[in-house]
Amino acid sequence: MKGLLPGERADDLLRNNLKIIQSDEVFSFSMDAVLLAHFCSVPAKGRVLDLCTGNGVVPLLLSARTKAPIWGVEIQERLWDMAVRSVRMNALEERLTMMNMDLKEAHLHFGHGAFDLVTVNPPYMPVTAGEQNGNPHFAAARHEIYATLEDVIAACSRLTKFGGKVAMVHRPSRLADIMGLMREYSLEPKRVRLVHPRLSEEANMVLVEAAKNGKPDLRLLPPLIVYKNETDYCDELMAVYYEPLKEGDTQ
Repeated sequence: MKGLLPGERADDLLRNNLKIIQSDEVFSFSMDAVLLAHFCSVPAKGRVLDLCTGNGVVPLLLSARTKAPIWGVEIQERLWDMAVRSVRMNALEERLTMMNMDLKEAHLHFGHGAFDLVTVNPPYMPVTAGEQNGNPHFAAARHEIYATLEDVIAACSRLTKFGGKVAMVHRPSRLADIMGLMREYSLEPKRVRLVHPRLSEEANMVLVEAAKNGKPDLRLLPPLIVYKNETDYCDELMAVYYEPLKEGDTQ
């Protein structure tokens, strides 16, 4: 397929005829990103930014939910290049823009308070936690090599307008840190949803949405149980993956 480099493939995102360029040589997107794009409150108008965008999966998925312009920021040049070509492959250049930059410096380019929604699927593990993968792309996707959790939340706060939303997917073990840092940086947590592999298992993901300078009012949403038995996704997740979206759809 035109636009692919050696070792790359074009995967079907299963929704709205979208495709994305991936490679086994770099970290591919996972359910975390899909759930984030499903969970966040997307404005019908305004501006949307996805930090740690990787190969651009969240902006691509969000393009089916809003006509608002969407930007993605990725520090790794190879992943950024894949995102750019994925946007081109889907003929979305007029609405999606991928930027190769450090999220800690994004406000210098965009300005403070430039976005109505900022989404982020950051690395989950501190540099000191666990053994890092020898592949630098995998290591950067999993460990806070380029930005700590505080760096990420501070960047989200700088880039979000008053009353705007920030949506994040992370690990439940970091939830206390996330909540504390969000409040420290004027992001008031508003919605939290835990994701469990199965009903009898502990949560392994958490989705958090906050409002910039919002008033305290936290909603704990019903948990998402990924598998309804040993092998089959629950009905909600099947809809997330397979049902087409149109502008104005709410999640």
